[in-house]
Amino acid sequence: MPDAAGRSPRVALAGQQNAGKSTLFNLLTGLSQHVANYPGVTIDKKSGTLTVGDERCEVVDLPGCYSLSAFSLEERVARAFLLEEQPDVVVNVIDATNLRRGLPLTFELMEMGFPVVVALNMMDVARNRGLDIDVDALSKRLGVQVVPVVGRSGRGRQALVDAIATARPSAEPPAHHGPLEDVVDDLAGAVAATPELADLPARWRATKLLEGDAETLVLVASRLGPNAPLLEHAARLREAAADGEDSAADRIGAARDARAGEIVAAAVRRKGARRESWSERVDRILLNRWLGPVFLVGTVWVIYNLSIVQGYALTTVTWPYLAEMRNLVASVLPEAGFLYDPQIRSLGLWIVDSVNTLLNYIPIFLILFALIAILEDSGYMARIAFILDRILNRFGLHGQSTLPFILSGVFAGGCAVPGVMATKGIPDARARLATILTVPFMNCMAKIPLYTLLISIYFPDEKGLVLFYLSTITVIAALLVAKLLTVSVLSRHETAPFVMELPNYLMPTVFGVLRRTVDRTWLYVKKVGTVVVVVAVVIYVLLQFPGIPADRAADYQARAEASIERFYDNLDGNPHRAAVETQEALVALLNAYDDYRGRRLNAGSREAVEAMDARFTERNPQFVPFVLRSRDADAREAQQALRLLARERATIRREMRQDRIETSLLGMVGRGLEPVTQFADFDWKINVALLASFAARESSVATLGVLFDQDDGENAPLSERMGEEQKAEGRTALSAVALMLFFALYPPCLATVIMVRVQTDSTRWMVFSVVFPTILGLTVASAVFTGGTALGLSGLDAMTAFYLSLVGLLLLVALPKPWLGAPRPGAPGKEGASA
Repeated sequence: MPDAAGRSPRVALAGQQNAGKSTLFNLLTGLSQHVANYPGVTIDKKSGTLTVGDERCEVVDLPGCYSLSAFSLEERVARAFLLEEQPDVVVNVIDATNLRRGLPLTFELMEMGFPVVVALNMMDVARNRGLDIDVDALSKRLGVQVVPVVGRSGRGRQALVDAIATARPSAEPPAHHGPLEDVVDDLAGAVAATPELADLPARWRATKLLEGDAETLVLVASRLGPNAPLLEHAARLREAAADGEDSAADRIGAARDARAGEIVAAAVRRKGARRESWSERVDRILLNRWLGPVFLVGTVWVIYNLSIVQGYALTTVTWPYLAEMRNLVASVLPEAGFLYDPQIRSLGLWIVDSVNTLLNYIPIFLILFALIAILEDSGYMARIAFILDRILNRFGLHGQSTLPFILSGVFAGGCAVPGVMATKGIPDARARLATILTVPFMNCMAKIPLYTLLISIYFPDEKGLVLFYLSTITVIAALLVAKLLTVSVLSRHETAPFVMELPNYLMPTVFGVLRRTVDRTWLYVKKVGTVVVVVAVVIYVLLQFPGIPADRAADYQARAEASIERFYDNLDGNPHRAAVETQEALVALLNAYDDYRGRRLNAGSREAVEAMDARFTERNPQFVPFVLRSRDADAREAQQALRLLARERATIRREMRQDRIETSLLGMVGRGLEPVTQFADFDWKINVALLASFAARESSVATLGVLFDQDDGENAPLSERMGEEQKAEGRTALSAVALMLFFALYPPCLATVIMVRVQTDSTRWMVFSVVFPTILGLTVASAVFTGGTALGLSGLDAMTAFYLSLVGLLLLVALPKPWLGAPRPGAPGKEGASA
């Protein structure tokens, strides 16, 4: 294998989507993988290591693409990597059942001058379909090594590794330009003879110049000048190569396809009559006009019941561990004071509470991401795109809008940032803008914690149903908003047809599912550890200033001194008073008592309690009579006095925290919004949490976790703390429904807003993406709460009524309207998706 100067040898995996590239990547690299992002984009960059002979090589899985044009983001990323990173070997992964479609990319890779190895994947599926592929004949005609593999079972791995080790560039450039071969040779010679372009693959760049590739034209113009003779020569050849309505690029594409057809005809034979494949038989049911949508809805229902209902049940197992982590952090921070704690302690516990609140949802995400990975690997996710395309066409969207919606979280667990980025592949401006502005409505993974929190408080017996409502409401809302946009502000933009292919159904592998589940969950954890922590610190600072007014601070101090005086009066004549004669000793006793109570709540057995008592006795012997149970009358008197003092201290500290938050900068903003949000029954705490969530959706729950905080020694889940306080203030399930609907329609997070600006290149659309959803969400939430209250509806009744109303509106918009007549001739139309 060729050595690369200054770095380890690098192998790139290139191929179309659904060719099994990721499975082959897992097969080659095993567990030695890491996932990052390509610079400047949100597309995953997966890389790992592979040992070839005595060398360790880096393997990079490029984004799936059909060609190396510059139309889609995936094509640009793959092309930039090949040109800039110059891998030592390119493994071109091709689906053996769709060989003709995969070969044009092979031609381009060879034309770039790379050593190419063709990994002919899914050979087992090809044989089951009666296809007999002569690998030797295929290799001879292509001029590169062809290795048959079955990525899912691991067959062919060693042969592929051996081929990588001996790969060399093709001796002869591929002749796949048909009648334009001489024209390409002419232009390639001109490129090769230009010193300023000596570092470029001459033949491939010549082809791109002939095609009129915009990126290549810009590159050559930047090096030679906009009026360079080479550019003028290429323009003349490009014009001469056009044939009627077919441009030079069209003719080159047709020639590549024809050459691929010749190779397939010579190397592939079918045994017997063509048999209907298992995938085709299954698709007759799953893609049926009526059964397909029913199965899709059922799939969504199952996903939410397994991930949300069962996943939330697992949080009762994980929460004690997180609570113990909080106790551990508290034990290493500076000790709390009687009323005021050191800032480092307050900030440290604030961050831990913020993070713990979100880490408690990891079981939900593990199940959710595993189920989504199964859908992707099985091939059903592509069918979802096919089914939804039929719907999207009725709402002025393009079939390629499906992928951004899926990435953003049609089921949940997605993210709007890659969703917005994925709109690059949509060819018409109208559908692209409509998609950019509606993908934030999808159920990104950061929305799930708030949904789960509110549902666990107000809908403990209807978790699956309410989550199902929310998941479909967001999709319906996105469609209706898209329709509104495409018939109003975007109505002048034209549309374009959409064509797609459906992969074969395959059995997901355990390793592949687990790998993707862990990677996506780790991405969530990293976000908790970065964005949420930063937001938590900012919110903490905004809640500390300007602080408690001096007169009220003096009142709290007087109440504290009175409580301490009562404590000592209650211990008058008690022999245990000597252990707490100083205020420092008294504060140490209170902190030890709070720590003991917090740990005892997590003790699961009598043996654990006994072990705790033993440790407490060893560490704090002087405080044992105050804390541990005893039949001694003096000890019981001391314990009673301590419990009274601890309750009074907790009450004062709680009132101080509430006072500090209400008078803080953020609290004043939250209260200032109450006249507007009161119609949706949002109080100032909810307003503050919603403001924090603009920076990062996860911060909504993290902020609520610290606004509805707890006293030292308590480790109750947020659902208990928030539920008790909100219900005590008269808030009901109807209030929760209004909040969830607002959150579903809430403006995109800051990162998504920035990406909207980048993708639209318009500040106006960026502002619109914030203002419009805010008005829409608040209007819907206010109408549901106010109307539900007036009609005496319960939360579930209001949610059901709103859901049915939304479905009715959807059907009214989507169903054909014969009374409007046929479309006028020449009006922009849209072709449906095809398999």
